[in-house]
Amino acid sequence: MKTPRFCWKLLSTILCLLPLADVARAGDWPQILGPDRNGHAQDESLLDEWPDRGPQEVWKRNLGTGYAGPAISDGVVYLFHREAASELLEAVELKTGKKIWARDMRASYQPSINPDDGPRCVPVVTEDSVIVFGAAGILRSVDRQSGKLKWEVDLAGQFGAPDGYFGFGSTPIVYDKTVMVNVGGRNGAGIVAVRLADGQFQWRATDDAASYSSPVMASIAGRPYAVFVTRMQTVVVDPFTGSVLYGFPFGARGPTVNAATPIVSGDKLFVTSSYGVGAKLVELDKNQFKPIWENDDTLSSQYNTPVLVDGYLYGIHGREDLGRPELRCVELATGKVMWQESNLGTAHLLYADGKLIAVTNEGTAILFRPEPKKFSEISRFRASNDIVRALPALSGGYLLVRETGTRGGPVRCFQIGKPSEP
Repeated sequence: MKTPRFCWKLLSTILCLLPLADVARAGDWPQILGPDRNGHAQDESLLDEWPDRGPQEVWKRNLGTGYAGPAISDGVVYLFHREAASELLEAVELKTGKKIWARDMRASYQPSINPDDGPRCVPVVTEDSVIVFGAAGILRSVDRQSGKLKWEVDLAGQFGAPDGYFGFGSTPIVYDKTVMVNVGGRNGAGIVAVRLADGQFQWRATDDAASYSSPVMASIAGRPYAVFVTRMQTVVVDPFTGSVLYGFPFGARGPTVNAATPIVSGDKLFVTSSYGVGAKLVELDKNQFKPIWENDDTLSSQYNTPVLVDGYLYGIHGREDLGRPELRCVELATGKVMWQESNLGTAHLLYADGKLIAVTNEGTAILFRPEPKKFSEISRFRASNDIVRALPALSGGYLLVRETGTRGGPVRCFQIGKPSEP
């Protein structure tokens, strides 16, 4: 008996999407922007509002330099930072901050524009490894249980990639058995893929310079694709072969960067940047993208990634170093600005349990409702004593905020989840 065509199509779609959840378990935050790289936490039960003095600070741990946010899996926090001539990956207990193990790896990055010399990329946690990409362009795999270095590849050296304005800062993505990296190498090595098991080269694609935007996965016509925002364009790439399905220009020459992570919702793709580049929404078709809207007036983000909730984008419009950035709510389908709030500055955002959390550059955490009609703040508290450029993380009711001053700073763990019932 033949299986109906629609059943095969459904099965192939499911099989394509299954590996997207390989590193994600309920309540985990195993990579940049959470389980699905969209700023959404899963299966969290949060306090309806925060106490006047703020939620309880459960623990604090001093770190060195760098802007890499924490990753969390199975009750373990992975912290990536630099001390002296070493890039350190530390595993600590989520509930206590107690160290489990630490891996010391050589660091060679020398900053130019920005004095911070630490790593920028959030660790990526897989079933048995932690993947880290250092500021000098060295990709490494560390065993989750022991902290032993499994392999390392100098992607910058091997493919002749310059370190850009602030070192390498695009967090790699793991799909199936492959690690894909926005390297910006020469001779067709703009994007490079290596095997997860041993770091061996698999494929290369594009002649693009690297950006600071991290790639995401998308399903197009039932097949998986990786979406990369590079220095000058957005490209859709086959994760198995490196074949580019299609792309479109997105970037500007001169002292500019693309840094926000793209957002995929069904067959829609949203990308955003500042520096006159603007924002763009397209439909992902099996043969080509279809423009829906684009402008530089709606939601042009310098480096913060917006969060999409129920058809509305919540994110930062404008630049930290120029003008007055605003928190905005924007209708995804049309690009219409629903409201704007001008008193927060830049901020990282995440969504959990029907609420949004913004952690501002100045270190204030703000809890508010995702309402398209108005900015509806619930609570706020001081979560850091210095600048916060690292992405926050949320897992098991614990919010982690990393301070990123000129010489580093602590990561703090706050209890924002509801107490568990006896």
